[in-house]
Amino acid sequence: MSQHIAVLTNPFAGKGRGEREAEAAIAHLRARGAAHRVYVGESSATSLLLAAEALAEQPRVLVVVGGDGTLSGILDLVCAAAVPVVLVPAGTGNDLARALGLPRRDPVAAVELALTGVPRAIDVGEIRTAERSSSFLTIAALGFDAKVSDRTNRLQWPHGVLRYYLALLIELFRLRPMDFVVSVDGGAALQSPGTLVAVGNTESYGGGMPLCRGAEPDDGLLDVVHVRPLTRARLLRLFPLLLRGTHLTRREVTHREVTSVTVSAPGLVVYADGERLGEDECTIGVRPAALTVLVPADPAGR
Repeated sequence: MSQHIAVLTNPFAGKGRGEREAEAAIAHLRARGAAHRVYVGESSATSLLLAAEALAEQPRVLVVVGGDGTLSGILDLVCAAAVPVVLVPAGTGNDLARALGLPRRDPVAAVELALTGVPRAIDVGEIRTAERSSSFLTIAALGFDAKVSDRTNRLQWPHGVLRYYLALLIELFRLRPMDFVVSVDGGAALQSPGTLVAVGNTESYGGGMPLCRGAEPDDGLLDVVHVRPLTRARLLRLFPLLLRGTHLTRREVTHREVTSVTVSAPGLVVYADGERLGEDECTIGVRPAALTVLVPADPAGR
């Protein structure tokens, strides 16, 4: 294995933040005298090709400058290569960085972990559908929240956060209970109607919403949160609790830890790490300790 550091950047992550963070991170590696090679991916397809090229050179560490989606898009390659990863958060949500106690607003401190960080093996979620298998890092959303994400991606106007709010209003108006059928750890499939099902490898998504409060990325388990059918008014009342992570004690919410779960429903859409990964039916499992990330030596001090 070479002693150089590979740096894969997504300049379009976080609405252009990726380019700024990459410049600061690369300048720091240069100032520290660290041998490095830079790969700039301008799309998910080119990032995947460049990641393969970078890993073929057997770097000591792979630095990924981008969001959760940037890393999840190359997860299978990175896990197979068994190369430690340093994440310089430059996305919109950065929920994996939040879960691991990584610096989220300081690219210099984040890339310094390529030189001084300690390895932490974390789990990787896996979503299997009839068409494909996809890896994810944070939370797989199935139901109302996935439909909001899907609507946001399909809207052409307005731009920025207003597009998300418009999507939220549209899906709130269209709110209907979903006829989920859920099977946990190979057990019997049970009718479980509800508003949403979330399957978490970490506890938050959407930039810090702790829907799967208490989920740990290295316990070999997935946290499944099921919200029963709600009216529009009750869903709106539940949202402040979701933001504070105090919703798990509500009678409309159930929470369990599993190693796999199969979910199906008419009109089901599956989103994870900001990407649409399936529809209709999926089985979600976990690959324990599949990815090594370099983290601060004292994560309690984050």
